[in-house]
Amino acid sequence: MALSIGIVGLPNVGKSTTFNALTKAQHAEAANYPFCTIEPNKAIVPVPDPRLDKLASLLKPQKVIHATIEFVDIAGLVKGASQGEGLGNQFLGHIRETSAIVHVVRCFKDDNVIHVNAQPDPKDDVEVINMELILADLQQLDRKIDRLQKQMKSDNKLQPQYDLLLKIKTHFEQGNPARVFPDKELEYIRLVFEEMRFITEKPVIYVANVDESGLVTDNGWVQQLKQIAEAEGAEVVKICARAEEELSGLTDEERIEFLQDIGVNESGLDQVIHKAYALLGLISFLTAGPKEVRAWTLHKGMSAPQAAGVIHTDFERGFIRAEVIPYTTYIAHGSENAAKAAGLMSLEGKEYIVNDGDVIHFRFNV
Repeated sequence: MALSIGIVGLPNVGKSTTFNALTKAQHAEAANYPFCTIEPNKAIVPVPDPRLDKLASLLKPQKVIHATIEFVDIAGLVKGASQGEGLGNQFLGHIRETSAIVHVVRCFKDDNVIHVNAQPDPKDDVEVINMELILADLQQLDRKIDRLQKQMKSDNKLQPQYDLLLKIKTHFEQGNPARVFPDKELEYIRLVFEEMRFITEKPVIYVANVDESGLVTDNGWVQQLKQIAEAEGAEVVKICARAEEELSGLTDEERIEFLQDIGVNESGLDQVIHKAYALLGLISFLTAGPKEVRAWTLHKGMSAPQAAGVIHTDFERGFIRAEVIPYTTYIAHGSENAAKAAGLMSLEGKEYIVNDGDVIHFRFNV
């Protein structure tokens, strides 16, 4: 199950530096001028999961495979992007393809870094990006309204749909993103108009890019950003992109020591992925054997056959049962056989809902 997150932000807020830090690779040129990122940089990175390491230490498998996440570094948007300014239309198209948005906001002062504002201004930064995304959605909506008006000349039953589209049009014109539109009405729009997928419907994680001193105590800009996020029901992750870049070349032990020295417990990558999983309602189940220990991503609430289908469609089609051991039980007993001998492996059928961390062996026949 592919999880793609688009990284957006005004020019020179530390977006490409954040991309470098999150992907632990210098894929994006972090230059001190606008539009240094023209084509979207993409990187597939493993989802950090200590459970895999623990299982691997017990089983000594031939390989360990993490779930993955794709980060897309989308070039800096500017005011007028929805009208094509700064190659905006192209970049807005890239955002449409992602599952969620990471919006990087500058929350530090550095006279050596050129920015569209003389001083950091999270409120203005967020408003510019949000408005451009809203305007892009509004353009898409207006085209649909125009088509519907023509169809209504021969089918007056379309009036309720037309009225609903006008309602969300007013919502957009008031500067509100789709994600704060009433859920039931938004779900109806998705159901009736399958092609209508609004950019501003995507969940957002705001990343407050701070200097090292800002990691421990929230500065005024971070506090302002958190107020904005709270009003939207969005999440905020505070990172120092430059410090995160320094982590990329360190060993695991050195990384832990570095993070402790700057007063944080978790890297920016870990925080963003954990927040993204929660926002998108994702969990991981595990498979474990002598050949491979692996994490698989699925939506919370999926059944055992659906989880089997994540591995291979034949597994879902020929599903017989799932042999399930919770991760903590597996570790506590040290092996599948020991957990089974203790009567702690359950045999689950088609109605079983998979839990995060379930270690599963599927039986199937095709």
